[in-house]
Amino acid sequence: MKFSIIIPTLNEGKILPKLLEQLSDKSLRSKYDYEIIVSDGGSTDNTVKIASQYANKVIIHHKKKRQNISEGRNAGAHVAEGSIFIFINGDVLFDSLDYFFYRIHRYFVTGNYLAMTCKVKVIPSERKISDSIFLNFYNWYFHLLNLIGMGMGRGECHIMSRDTFNQHNGYNENMAAGEDFDLFKRIRKNGKIFFDRKLTVFESPRRYRKYGHVKIFFTWLFNALYVIFTNKSLSTEWEEVR
Repeated sequence: MKFSIIIPTLNEGKILPKLLEQLSDKSLRSKYDYEIIVSDGGSTDNTVKIASQYANKVIIHHKKKRQNISEGRNAGAHVAEGSIFIFINGDVLFDSLDYFFYRIHRYFVTGNYLAMTCKVKVIPSERKISDSIFLNFYNWYFHLLNLIGMGMGRGECHIMSRDTFNQHNGYNENMAAGEDFDLFKRIRKNGKIFFDRKLTVFESPRRYRKYGHVKIFFTWLFNALYVIFTNKSLSTEWEEVR
């Protein structure tokens, strides 16, 4: 199998169906040869039921201790059969999944990169001007970090080979936040990361609406600084927003 799409979830019953419906297009699955893996952290809504209708594999966390997103992604990777891992979040949507895979084939599969990521924007129907300003800045900034050798890619879209994932020991399960930055920072030390400025995935604005862009800016900033200087995240738990 070529690709494994790995989706960590926790109570994503409201928005997950839209993503899984996109991914379940039979012609695309045949064309690009991918499996869908949902790694659930112990949802109490209908997430698992929905995932079971679409995904090839559904991994469920049953332990009492809350699973963080690093553990969820790693659990999904553990059962993956693809040679290339695509990690996306449960609230992600695509403008064109066919174009998404075309860009991966064109620049990652045939290129000399250890990992790939892309721009993240808010779903167009829910987007505000403040979202565009905020995320345009970060998309530019994260692209720059990859160019200068720091490495960065938001967890909404992480693409890497199985070998790269294993060689870097996957996501750091001791981190409740900043795990996406941490993994790409480690990967970038050993090779190039392709930040595709022509490719975009879309996310829900729910966290921006609850906390506001200013609070999120400082949360991301302090977690990034902790990752850089202590190899830990400042946040001990990433609050669920649904």
